[in-house]
Amino acid sequence: MPWNDERYPPSMRYLPPPVRRKAIEMANALLRQGRTEGSASRIAIARAKRWGDARADLRGRSRGLT
Repeated sequence: MPWNDERYPPSMRYLPPPVRRKAIEMANALLRQGRTEGSASRIAIARAKRWGDARADLRGRSRGLT
């Protein structure tokens, strides 16, 4: 069953909102590819965290902080 901003796995509860939205997007794509909910959730969380870290790095560099 696809997830959205109101309904998502408990494991995504404490992710920052932008990272959670990306994780939901990625998890839904993985579900469409045939992954199980557990697998899709775990993979999406890991990838979304990396996405968030990369995004933070880019923002820091663009402001001259790093």
